[in-house]
Amino acid sequence: MTAELVRGQNHTLPQTRLEIRVSAGSPVVAGATLGDERGTVRGAEWIAHPASHRVPGLEVSRQAAADHRLAVDLDALPGSVHRVTVLLALPLGPGQPARFGAVAAPFVAVTGLDGTEIATFTLTGLDTESAVSALELYRRQGVWKVRAVGQGYAAGLAGMLADQGVAEAAEVAASIQEAVASGLARSVTPPPRTSDGERVRHPGGPPASGDGGPAAPAPPGPAPAPPDPAPAASDPAPARTETSGGPVNYAHPRRQTSAPPPPPPTAPPAAPGQPAQPVAGDATGWSMDERLYNQIWGMFEDLARAVAAYRSAVDFAESRMDQELDRALSDPRSRIGGAGDRAREEARAKHDELTGRAREALERDLAQLAAESAVVEPALPAAYAGWGNPVWHGYRVPMEIPMALRIGDLHLPEGIGLCIPLLVRLPLERGIWVDSGRTASEAAAATPGDRLRTLAMETAVALAARLLAVYPADEFSVHVIDPAGSAAGPLAPLVDAGVLAGPPTAGAEGVSSVLAHLTRRVDLMQMAIRAGASDALPPDLDSAEQLLIVNDFPHGFDDRAVTQLRYLADEGPSVGVHLLMVADREDTRAYGPVLDPLWRSLLRITPVADDHLADPWVGHAWTYEPLRAPQGSRVLEQVLALVAAARRAGYR
Repeated sequence: MTAELVRGQNHTLPQTRLEIRVSAGSPVVAGATLGDERGTVRGAEWIAHPASHRVPGLEVSRQAAADHRLAVDLDALPGSVHRVTVLLALPLGPGQPARFGAVAAPFVAVTGLDGTEIATFTLTGLDTESAVSALELYRRQGVWKVRAVGQGYAAGLAGMLADQGVAEAAEVAASIQEAVASGLARSVTPPPRTSDGERVRHPGGPPASGDGGPAAPAPPGPAPAPPDPAPAASDPAPARTETSGGPVNYAHPRRQTSAPPPPPPTAPPAAPGQPAQPVAGDATGWSMDERLYNQIWGMFEDLARAVAAYRSAVDFAESRMDQELDRALSDPRSRIGGAGDRAREEARAKHDELTGRAREALERDLAQLAAESAVVEPALPAAYAGWGNPVWHGYRVPMEIPMALRIGDLHLPEGIGLCIPLLVRLPLERGIWVDSGRTASEAAAATPGDRLRTLAMETAVALAARLLAVYPADEFSVHVIDPAGSAAGPLAPLVDAGVLAGPPTAGAEGVSSVLAHLTRRVDLMQMAIRAGASDALPPDLDSAEQLLIVNDFPHGFDDRAVTQLRYLADEGPSVGVHLLMVADREDTRAYGPVLDPLWRSLLRITPVADDHLADPWVGHAWTYEPLRAPQGSRVLEQVLALVAAARRAGYR
């Protein structure tokens, strides 16, 4: 029976391998500290936080999120640890809440690995505090217990760490917040949360990742703490079964069994003993496009969590083998004769058994997701489809804006051949930065610098073409700043089709003119919205969404232009002005940290394969690949020609 704790109350823990689940109304930082018998944290190595998410016996999220799962193995803690304190803090930065009193009360649950709740605690009564000690696990007379704490700190994370005896608490807190900010910047923005979940499974329908099929026994090690971002946050992780014979369930807990009308399609009945066949649109939603959108995000989350469970099992198997080998070799008697050899063989055999079972479970999930992807891809509308999809051959200029746009593909090394479409909501909620610099990826290292810059601009042009194609003809305008005129080749499809708002702008004077025009638009739109007087906007103001492509930044930009660009990045998306930057961050070194907020506000993509994007649940590093038209195809030019024709027809 679940113990519903109030502040100060405690409860005995019936087991030592646990999960601590955190749910909040907005992204929070989740961490934990290890304390000695006096509750003192002896050093930074006793703190688990996004920049250092693992300590012995404990793993936390690697990014801020509205939901977290922390994995705890009390038996694996150092012997001198008598207390584990779970900490929550609000991330710093523009647009983030400054106090817990402004957000929903966080809810914390201590559960077994099978998801059974042991104790829960709702942190009510918080106001000006921006950090809080939520609860603590403590050992008394050999017995572990949980206590609801709820102690808030108006001085924030630094004040909370200092209260626990951490030396240089301010520096440690700053490093944690810096890691959180970096994680948020590189994370894919998750879809809006719904009360009824995103995906739906029907009787006879395709199994969710980890649902259905032969059950695989769970490795007896702790699951990792899958973190969550935000626009880099963490949702609940896959449920794991503690007993060695139980099934591993990788399904995310927001699955539901019914959907709003119209109902999603159902799969044909499966033959006895055979898995059900997947169908496209197997998710909640009021339209097929919405169901496909939610299904793709469900596949994204399922793959993230399946791989997290696999990596966790492998890590546990290796850790267990190391501990068993250390115990065997610590006894001098086992070093003589065959006892030591037998212990090593048994430890390695157990390791191979655990990793083998985990691999079987992963391969089963990958096969299910691959089957689902095979039926989803051909059913995608143009906005969600790659350039090679036949849907583009029947393209017509749409009459309304779609929910989202595909801007690339994501994959993990364990999921060979399985790519997840990267969908971003429309209208764009943040700008996009195509990194033309040399990154650490193998593809970037093998590509000459000049070729990287050309590919980056081609990626930006293809993305602009997709945006033009999915908007109604008169509802999207594209401006280009090319200070040195170096992008004439990649820009040719847009220029030749005549779909730009004006010729690409070159020179410092042109840069200043375009930025002034768009800044004026943002100012006027904001004033009209605040005053509730949208009908008072000047007649010459273009009401369409605006996209500004900036090539080779910061060349051609003076300090005033840089300030205007930062203003557009921060304020533009809310009133329909969006940035598409093509730049190498190394070229902006002279500005120092002044431009750091700009880079963090943009979603970074690359012109070649690079593993820099994070999912919003677990924080894996996903390899991003841009969308390219098939070799020799003129689909992009044909689509732009149709857009241009629709615009000309609309202007008559």
